[in-house]
Amino acid sequence: MGAMPTAPIDRLRSDLTDAGFTVQQLDGLWPDAAADALRRGHPSSARRALGRLERSPRTTLAALFLLGDPVPAADAAAALPALGIDGAVELGLLRVADGSAAAALDLQPYAFRDRHGEGHWWLLSDLGERMRGGEPLPEDHVLGIGGATLTLSGLIPPARPDGGRFAAALDLGTGCGIQALHAARHADRVVATDISHRALRLAELNARLNGVVTIEFRHGDLLDPVAGERFDLVVSNPPFVITPRVDGVPAYEYRDGGRVGDALVEEVVRGIAGVLAPGGVAQLLGNWEHRWGADGLDRAAGWAREAGLGHWIVERERQDPALYAETWIRDGGTRPGTPAFASLLDAWLDDFEARGVLGVGFGYMLLTADPGLARSERLTGALGDTPAGLGEHLHARLAARAAIVGLDDAALLRIRFARAVDVTEERHYWPGEPDPTVLLLRQGGGFARTIEAGTGLAALVGASDGELALGQLTAAIAALLEADPAALAAELAEQVRELVTAGLLDPLVEIAAGEPA
Repeated sequence: MGAMPTAPIDRLRSDLTDAGFTVQQLDGLWPDAAADALRRGHPSSARRALGRLERSPRTTLAALFLLGDPVPAADAAAALPALGIDGAVELGLLRVADGSAAAALDLQPYAFRDRHGEGHWWLLSDLGERMRGGEPLPEDHVLGIGGATLTLSGLIPPARPDGGRFAAALDLGTGCGIQALHAARHADRVVATDISHRALRLAELNARLNGVVTIEFRHGDLLDPVAGERFDLVVSNPPFVITPRVDGVPAYEYRDGGRVGDALVEEVVRGIAGVLAPGGVAQLLGNWEHRWGADGLDRAAGWAREAGLGHWIVERERQDPALYAETWIRDGGTRPGTPAFASLLDAWLDDFEARGVLGVGFGYMLLTADPGLARSERLTGALGDTPAGLGEHLHARLAARAAIVGLDDAALLRIRFARAVDVTEERHYWPGEPDPTVLLLRQGGGFARTIEAGTGLAALVGASDGELALGQLTAAIAALLEADPAALAAELAEQVRELVTAGLLDPLVEIAAGEPA
């Protein structure tokens, strides 16, 4: 791609700003249905809508970078007056031939929201399969904004568990740099690493394009570039895709870490223990294999436990080996029904069969320096309404857990608790019966959990408004149920700890600490 001098990047930023090349302003060019179709990779409706508009810098840039259409070089020059055609070619942004200009890189506007407010960036990456006319991707392809990108960015915690700002963050396998940009909103300093020279150069360009100067880019394999250093935030969308290690199977740098099976994710998890600072937290995505006699989620939890890390691992999906293989073969641009596709599928299935793989799990891995956190679960339904992302929810849960983790039951009973505002109760009755047969507590945000509760727990959650301490509530509920107060208090105390971590109850330690039950 050549050197990336600062002046052309500044001029590109100026042109994009002047053209209004943002998500909000571009969505105004076409109906919502066309925008949705474009996000699914179908540009026809948006192209028709754009064709009815008068040509402008914004419509020209939309045609080039969102639709993938060539435009007259004169129109491209008018859309990029500060950068100019020569500057765009120098940056590797455009290809120009025979009076026509076409995108040489993918340039996408990106909008987001976090605890600091709303923001927008521009992100450069390599052209995807649609923009390449269906050609398979090169092995040094640098991926842009995708589903996994958005998932991880939403999972990044906004602060340390104690509420402080992160001093140093690590983005392991930065790709186009989007996670490093997000981390820079919460950390004073960010180090971004990748084994791909091309990815690092695009990531650095994106940081400059968006005016972020607190990111340092380093080349190397996994954690090698940061050996001996410590970080209080680690984020990673590592190259976790399980790929056969045989000739003829492409090894894409953005997704293939060169290890057998899920060994790459295991290596990352174990290695994070060596770079995570006291009180630090790591958030990553990963795959794990379910094998004969070995549950994949249990295996993933074992990696963290053996490394001395606390863990909260959520499996969001489990795929059949054949479906997993088909997904990633198509992702590389090889089309189903071709001899090449069949050959690759056989290679994948042979590889899985050799290790006795029954399925592949995908999910989120939250790791902490607190080995007392040990939670792994399967949550495959729809997520709750969490506008600022699951990172905020997870941060709040770690902070709430930290407030009570060292308390015995006697101390816990002196704490007041408040029911989360998104919790509702659902009751089911047999016809004609006055008492419910099933009580369900539902969470509207976070992971949208549904918890079956006994009468005592449902009554406790319903009464938890921060006014009375847990001990006072359990005593009153025991009297109503004609239950043994001590036994009920012990039972409910254990369940309260779980509801605090899950996010249905919050401890009001600053109000109730030290008060008698």
